[in-house]
Formats: sequence, structure tokens, C-alpha cells
Amino acid sequence: MKRLALTPSGQVRYALKTPYRDGTTHIVLEPLDLMARLAALVPPPRMQLTRFHGVFAPHSKLRAAVTPAHRGVGSKGQGDQATDPPITPRDVAMTWAQRLKRVFGVEINPCARCGGKLKVIASIEELQVIARILAHLQKTAPDRQQAELPLRARAPPTQARLI
Repeated sequence: MKRLALTPSGQVRYALKTPYRDGTTHIVLEPLDLMARLAALVPPPRMQLTRFHGVFAPHSKLRAAVTPAHRGVGSKGQGDQATDPPITPRDVAMTWAQRLKRVFGVEINPCARCGGKLKVIASIEELQVIARILAHLQKTAPDRQQAELPLRARAPPTQARLI
């Protein structure tokens, strides 16, 4: 932050640590150009920034012996693929009931009658099918306009509202 300064014309001036070969000591940029250059430095999500060599390399035979998770080429889990149970990815490990409880605060696991565990057997999302089912049950379907409105985030409070 010490090397950044705003010029009177509204541009951003950045003082370099060491001059370029041609003698350039400062770079003057538009604010959006500076933001674009800074954004280019941010790595994409889940991109590995550390590369391991030697024993910690991904295909090292000794990796399983030295890592806490004991994963690698030499691990005991590298047997017959047909007998190994399939590994569930982390994004699939959560059940629908857990997701509903986490997102909406809806507890659907215990049955109201017997207290047993419930499971989702179907998810109906088409409005016409929902309307037909509700009409069959002699209930009214929700308004189509109300059902199609997306949930929107609220704007932050303004100073006028805070006072």
C-alpha cells in the first residue's frame, strides 16, 4: 500500500521495487486495469499451487508410508478394483435430508407416527404435475406467478433507514 498512489487525474500510480531495464520506476494504470491485473493473479478454485517431489510426489512408492492418510501407489488400498468398495465423493456424501436440514432448517428424518427414519423417494419439480396432484387431493395449487418468483437478496440498509 505504501507504493500505491492516486494521481490528480484519477489514475493509480504504482512504484516498482526495482527499476526495469529501461529505467521505468513507476507504472500508471486506470483503476479498472489495476483490478484486472490483480484478478489475474488469483488462482481458480481447487487449483493446486504446491507441487511435491521425491517421497511426497503423487506417484511415489513410499508416499503411503509417510503421509497421514496412507494414500499413494504403495498403499494397501491399491488392490483389486472389483473388490474395493466405491469411494463416495465428498460432494455426494450428504443425504437429501441432511441438505434440507442444513439449508432450510427442515428436519425430515424422524417419522411423526413411529419415529423411524424417513427417506426421499421422489422429488416433483414441474408446476403442472404439482397442480394436478394437488387438484386430485382437492387442495388448491399455489399461484403460478408466486411459485415462479425467484428469491432475491435484500439490499443493505441505507443511512436514512438506520436513523
